Amino acid sequence: MRLQEKVCIVTGSAGGIGQATVERFAREGARVVVADLDLERTRMVADAIEAAGGQALAVRLDVTDRSTIDAMCVAVLAHWGCIDVLVNNAGITRDARLVKMTDEQFDDVIAVNLKGVFECTQAVLPTMLERGSGVVINASSVVGLYGNFGQTNYAATKAGVIAFTKTWARELGPKGIRTAAVCPGFIATPILETIPAPVMAKMIEKVPLGRLGNPDEIAAVYAFLASDEASYVNGAVIEVSGGISV
Repeated sequence: MRLQEKVCIVTGSAGGIGQATVERFAREGARVVVADLDLERTRMVADAIEAAGGQALAVRLDVTDRSTIDAMCVAVLAHWGCIDVLVNNAGITRDARLVKMTDEQFDDVIAVNLKGVFECTQAVLPTMLERGSGVVINASSVVGLYGNFGQTNYAATKAGVIAFTKTWARELGPKGIRTAAVCPGFIATPILETIPAPVMAKMIEKVPLGRLGNPDEIAAVYAFLASDEASYVNGAVIEVSGGISV
């Protein structure tokens, strides 16, 4: 198992891609930290992983609150003694056209999707720097590469984490810490359930593979990047979209 005994934090992992990621990592032998706002759901995910023979720790995390981020790191270090991998997966949408977007909609998305990534990464760095190793994986999006109607705030954050990734690859690479970003396309998660069927059909038409992706297909890429198999991957931005940009 390629993640054997690695301690891996996945933010926003009580559902969707994050849940698929902790489940995939656990199957690969990782000790996973299920971190999310919804503590009850977080505990359910962690309990299911342990029932299947994995190792999991449930932690309530608000990526907009540095005190909960620091408390998470303290808890993980007390429980397992190190942090090997951080997957910055937590994210929200507050969509609106530019002319109608409110300050609250803009600020909420920036706080979670951009500043939250900064805060979580900064918080895990001391232990990674001390050990001279670590991996930070940032969840971007094809929207961060190409923009999207009605998503000024979301697209800005996803482009921003690509910039984080490339900057941190330069800063942290010499310290033994790798950074990468993954840009999913249209993935079958609850966030898509509000999209009308005709709109969804048009979205799928744009994908050369002719279907939505599933969360485990993103988790599989995260697992590769977190593993030693990706030991020379640093600063990479990987699109996992079924070829939507072709």
